[in-house]
Amino acid sequence: MAEVAQESEAVPAPVTREQRPRVIVAGATGFAGALAAHLLMRHPRFELVAVTGRSEVGRSVEELYPQYRVALPIEELSDELLARVGPVDAAVVGYPHAAAAPTVAMLRGRGVRVLDLSADFRLSDLATYERTYGPHPRGELLAKAVYGLTELHREQIAGAEIVANPGCYPTASLLALAPLARAGLIADVVIDAKQGVSGAGRGGALEMTHLSFTGENIIPYKVAAHRHTPEIEQELSLIGFSGPVQFQAHLVPLDQGEMVSCYVSTTRPVQAGELAELYSQAYDSESFVEVVRRPPGVREVRETNICRVFAAADEHTGKVIAFGAIDNLWKGTSSQAIQNLNLMFGMPESEGIEP
Repeated sequence: MAEVAQESEAVPAPVTREQRPRVIVAGATGFAGALAAHLLMRHPRFELVAVTGRSEVGRSVEELYPQYRVALPIEELSDELLARVGPVDAAVVGYPHAAAAPTVAMLRGRGVRVLDLSADFRLSDLATYERTYGPHPRGELLAKAVYGLTELHREQIAGAEIVANPGCYPTASLLALAPLARAGLIADVVIDAKQGVSGAGRGGALEMTHLSFTGENIIPYKVAAHRHTPEIEQELSLIGFSGPVQFQAHLVPLDQGEMVSCYVSTTRPVQAGELAELYSQAYDSESFVEVVRRPPGVREVRETNICRVFAAADEHTGKVIAFGAIDNLWKGTSSQAIQNLNLMFGMPESEGIEP
């Protein structure tokens, strides 16, 4: 990326509802960035002014992803591009971890509010980040970032300069478990998570995502070492459970979709009626979390910003089983990013991503 202007601590001026905030997507060649560009292109209140990438420069997003009608050419993110497109109010950054942070810092130096899709700002503790991902290129910015699970951090997101969009597994897991954590009911939890191949990204590991391996197969991966575990533990600790989380991911033969099954040992016996009341209180007012009366399936939420949750008390074991189903590319990534951008700019959260 070309050299950019020296950073400052500029705070962006408030954008009124009468204006159309101008947005760029940096990293629009990946699955998440391309979908974010698609959602912004059709959004009634945002104006998508540029898409950038570290590859495929000169091609349009719709060339790479014909299902997304985004005719804008992919360009290199540079001083020249930013000068040409004019004022930018917000950016969605879709680069991998470590590569995202310098871009976020550059954009913040220009007063741009940033929604980062990588893991670079999800963990508030620098030591935890570096144990999990390696050296952080811009660790001094961690304190300025807000974790972007809208249903848990709505007020902080609204005024944030940097929003760290959650990982898809943490999104489903936290929404499934939050009512239990808030009630102090989690003594121990095991999360059994399954996801389609799009979760590996456009450049996913060949040995995991090639059709010959994924067809009619289920593959556990990152056993006892998944990078999303500290993220889930961090957020649960803020709402009532500070213990370790056992998390295991599996790749399943789906294009997109994700299911988490959470097995919770409770701090005391829990009856079905209390469980139903806890989840009702937590989510009845939420537009994008649906508490359902039977276990959900991933087809029910495909290409939506909805998370469907279901919880049941097992009288035999005394455990609670909580399920969360999302589309990993939508609520797990890109449409949740739009939900957060709406909130950051004073718009209804459902604008452009209505159920």
